Amino acid sequence: MSSSKNATSRPPLQEENSATHPEAKSQTCKLESCQKTEDKTQVGDSASSAAKSEGPNTKATECESLASVSSPNPEAAETQKLPPAKLEEAASQKQAPKKGGKKPGPRRKGQGKTPPNRKVTDYYPVRRSSRKNKKELQTEEKKRIDELIKSGKEDGMKIDFIDGKGRGVIATRHFNRGEFVVEYHGDLIEITDAKKREAAYAQDPSTGCYMYYFQYLSKTFCVDATKETNRLGRLINHSKCGNCQTKLHDIGGVPHLILVASRDIKAGEELLYDYGDRSKASLEAYPWLKH
Repeated sequence: MSSSKNATSRPPLQEENSATHPEAKSQTCKLESCQKTEDKTQVGDSASSAAKSEGPNTKATECESLASVSSPNPEAAETQKLPPAKLEEAASQKQAPKKGGKKPGPRRKGQGKTPPNRKVTDYYPVRRSSRKNKKELQTEEKKRIDELIKSGKEDGMKIDFIDGKGRGVIATRHFNRGEFVVEYHGDLIEITDAKKREAAYAQDPSTGCYMYYFQYLSKTFCVDATKETNRLGRLINHSKCGNCQTKLHDIGGVPHLILVASRDIKAGEELLYDYGDRSKASLEAYPWLKH
């Protein structure tokens, strides 16, 4: 064997390495060259670095591509290439929950309480009805009647002459059912005094019957309206089918005999009520009590 052949020929081990692992050899060479170029750019001055900026940059990109091939995590390599704005956007997309994923768990105590349910009155003030109930209306009506009785005011009626009866009272306005009409005004006396007066009136046939007996608090009282006055209640005539009826009205514990409308009364009608006397002597003396 000549010495010239030994110098030019390669050993078989090197041929196997070169044939079986060509990529690994090229990768190591390129990585070493990249590292050398980086060292040169750091040591060199500003003038030489500006002139050689193109070479290292191209080699640096080759190194990054080789590193991405060799690295097991491709996502990490991609995130290194993205600018900061893209990195933040990618991070926010990873944190956002996907559709169809698990719902967030219940809040723990202290994290935040849900506001209580609101009522309508929290937004709108309470409006109370201005309508009065039955008791309030009755109280107002009683006060009105008290004033009319105390003042002696009698409106809505007039005296007129009725055929076969003499004087009578005619309505000059409309009265509603249950409305106060007039008081049967006279002397309020007990039954013992009433009997004495009645015996005295019986001696004079021209004296009419104007005495009205009634029960109040288990006692019998009488309103004697025989004395002539300008009050109209004593002149209202009798009828079994009258349009008025008597009623007791208390003012401070004192009973007052009043007349109220038993039905609606039109203007022009005669005011009538039932005297309630059905005794034989009264019917003989006053035959008109039958009707």
